[in-house]
Amino acid sequence: MQKIALAYGILSGTIVIVTMIMGLVFSDGGSFLSSELFGYLTMLIALSMIFIAIKRFRDQELGGVIRFLPAFAMGLAVAVIAGVVYTVIWELYLMSNGYAFIDGYVNSAIEAKKAAGLTAERLAQEIATLEEMRTNYGKIYIRMPMTFLEIFPVGLMIAILSAAILRNPKILPVRR
Repeated sequence: MQKIALAYGILSGTIVIVTMIMGLVFSDGGSFLSSELFGYLTMLIALSMIFIAIKRFRDQELGGVIRFLPAFAMGLAVAVIAGVVYTVIWELYLMSNGYAFIDGYVNSAIEAKKAAGLTAERLAQEIATLEEMRTNYGKIYIRMPMTFLEIFPVGLMIAILSAAILRNPKILPVRR
């Protein structure tokens, strides 16, 4: 079980973060490749490895039958490993570019707020919130859990759904 979870977790987390970093590096900052939608679509596709890991575990290790809890445990293990890989590689990326990501993100968000034509009072509130976010992002004990929590809920939902589907041995049965 551990080998399957480790292999699929590492693969899934690596696919997500490398794709997202490539999107940030090769986009102009305002394109689809650097959007949250692109990031979450990438997570959804890469975390489909959870379904594949559970199916492989069910078919190869358990003879084609699995209960919900063991299936969920496998999915959860893959999601946690993917989240850790995602977080560690993101930290390495941030170190490699001098932690410039948050400055670009906050500065871009401030410009968007200014362009939205907010009142001076509302704009000041928004800028204060963004500056607080910049400060908090500089603290590793806030940034790392926040990074992990970007991907983990997606993996958790896929683990629950996959375990519920694959507990039925008639769905994608073992080929003999």
